[in-house]
Amino acid sequence: MVHADDKWLLEDITALFDGIFMPRYQTRLVRGEDEPLYRPASEEAPYHQIIFARGFYASALHEISHWCIAGAKRRQLEDYGYWYLPDGRNAQEQSAFEQAEISPQALESLFADACGRIFHVSVDNLGGDVDVDRDAFAEKVNARKQRYLQEGLPTRANALYVALTSFYQRKEPLAVAITQGQAVLGQAPVAANA
Repeated sequence: MVHADDKWLLEDITALFDGIFMPRYQTRLVRGEDEPLYRPASEEAPYHQIIFARGFYASALHEISHWCIAGAKRRQLEDYGYWYLPDGRNAQEQSAFEQAEISPQALESLFADACGRIFHVSVDNLGGDVDVDRDAFAEKVNARKQRYLQEGLPTRANALYVALTSFYQRKEPLAVAITQGQAVLGQAPVAANA
């Protein structure tokens, strides 16, 4: 029996990401364990790693979204140099978390659309004593998504979006989708913070 979600194979998203970005950015998408992590290149691994949690496709899309926004300096720091507080955040900490998550989750939503997947916002504070307004956060994420659609996506995000759309919507082979994503990068000037 084939399940509906079997069309979203980790091998495919990994091949798409690595094929588009490894040559230019020396960055790979890596299946991890419990917690996601961005790890810059080191003596142990000569390439940057976007490590997504537990083989979850949605985690891969989310972690890629953070990478697509991070500038060149941030991509030299573990987890881009950002703080992360686990479940149990207070109201101020939750507000800061949500503010930092609007753009990445907007990109993740666009990537999910390109893949034909359903996107769910994540407020990521299940154990907190704070009331979280999930609907208000979802509205902010959707508003940012609409701005991306009107104003254009960041170059790396656009390259992946084009490739995902090619592969999942138009059913192009992986190699064709990768070439289309690489073409987006080739058309964009290389900026100091790209």
